[in-house]
Amino acid sequence: MKRCLVYVLLLTCVSTPLLSAQHTFGLGLHYGTVIDDMDVTDIDTSGISYYFHYRYRFYRPLWLELGLERLPDQFGESVYAPQAFLVIGNKIYAGVGAGAKYTNGSFADEPFYALKAGVSFSLPLWFCLDISAQYRFHDYTDIRDEERRIGTDTVFLGGALRLVL
Repeated sequence: MKRCLVYVLLLTCVSTPLLSAQHTFGLGLHYGTVIDDMDVTDIDTSGISYYFHYRYRFYRPLWLELGLERLPDQFGESVYAPQAFLVIGNKIYAGVGAGAKYTNGSFADEPFYALKAGVSFSLPLWFCLDISAQYRFHDYTDIRDEERRIGTDTVFLGGALRLVL
């Protein structure tokens, strides 16, 4: 009987965090602009990107966020940017993360790092509206030639509609 009670207690302790886990899926838009002054005429320094993200709350109030962003026609071609964040908070949140840019069949030589902050508003049913800002920084992108290296610290403002499960 004692052994059975210990097993039930152990199962309860292990399963409670799993049962309280929360998953969200979001689709959204970002408007991003390079904050460094660039004297380059053949590169857009701002634009709209599309993103999908998945959040998993593994411990209240900590979330793991995985995302994929598509930056159409950035630097003359479409770029995909997989990224991951560790986020703290619920209605108001902040996080740190990293990602990489993928284009022409290969990843950039160096990752980017990001700081993120946002606000989440509950909507009817299982939805919420997420408004966020990101600051991404990295030394240089892969766009280099013999005469120039381009710094690409970028600020993104965005919004997403999230489904909360």
